[in-house]
Amino acid sequence: MSAKYFTRRQFLQFGGGAFSIFFLLKYFRNLTGKVRISFQSSFLPTAFKKTLPKKWTKQNINFGKLNLEENKNKLSDSDFLLVNDGWINSLNLNEFQNINNSTLSEKLDRRASNFLNFFDANSRKKLFPIGLIPYAVVIKNNKDLNFAANQSWDFLLSKNLTGKIILPKSPRIIMSIATAIEDINSLGKLKSQAMMFEDKNTLNWLINSEACVAIVPYTLCYQYSKIDSRISLVFPNKGVPLMWNFILTKSKYNNEILVDWVEDLEKNRTIDKLSNQGWYLPFKNEYSQSKFKNTASSKTSSLGPSKECWENSWPFAPLDSQRKINYEKLWNQSLTP
Repeated sequence: MSAKYFTRRQFLQFGGGAFSIFFLLKYFRNLTGKVRISFQSSFLPTAFKKTLPKKWTKQNINFGKLNLEENKNKLSDSDFLLVNDGWINSLNLNEFQNINNSTLSEKLDRRASNFLNFFDANSRKKLFPIGLIPYAVVIKNNKDLNFAANQSWDFLLSKNLTGKIILPKSPRIIMSIATAIEDINSLGKLKSQAMMFEDKNTLNWLINSEACVAIVPYTLCYQYSKIDSRISLVFPNKGVPLMWNFILTKSKYNNEILVDWVEDLEKNRTIDKLSNQGWYLPFKNEYSQSKFKNTASSKTSSLGPSKECWENSWPFAPLDSQRKINYEKLWNQSLTP
């Protein structure tokens, strides 16, 4: 909405005549460009944070502790919320406004549209896919592993790696990787290979311990192969887990602000900076799509996943209660050899 005036109809839309001061304040705050965006900065690369307009107020929020008053306040006072697919279920999407208007939804590529189809019709209107992060295999002091890792995930069951692999904490990610391994009881065997299950300090542990392999979001490890000659990054051609990131809004009057920002993201130099740090824009414009078509060999893994890897990679659909129970049973019942 570009109008600088608040019409009578808009005034009444905030509650059938029962006017909400909260929404009025948000409305006028947005007119002046004083927008608040909240996000958990853990997986966000520097390049992405720099795309956020300087006049926006940035707030770090811990989605794992939304019961804390500080995080509740940030959540309620945010104009925009940036969240990855792992935390979507912790939010009440009914508290957010529709965001996928035609101007925005027409920008999305096939990957984004297909992933949104995992959600119900109401939720799809509330979620705008803004970034895709692939997981990488980080290998230390073992260049010989690069070829095997590039071909498939089966290399993780090598006896030489027993007790030397750092796996993500998420059972669902581990189970998905186990499914890609061609071996009986692959889940139990993979779990027994782990030195630890870690997310926050994975690379510190890898560099300063006996560990040889770690599985990490690309945004957290892209720089290590450039500054440490012992480190290699590999993206198996059989595909990798994917982390989707979304923008949500508390006010329908934010959409024009969002469109302006998204159009800035579509500039070639911005796309380059983001993809170089592991953040891929799921937009259909030609230059964004070129980043999903890397045909380079595994020796140039700094360019990110190959086209083949992208085609075989997998997202994580939202889980209902029964499927959560089924996954928990599968995880707990998987036997280690």
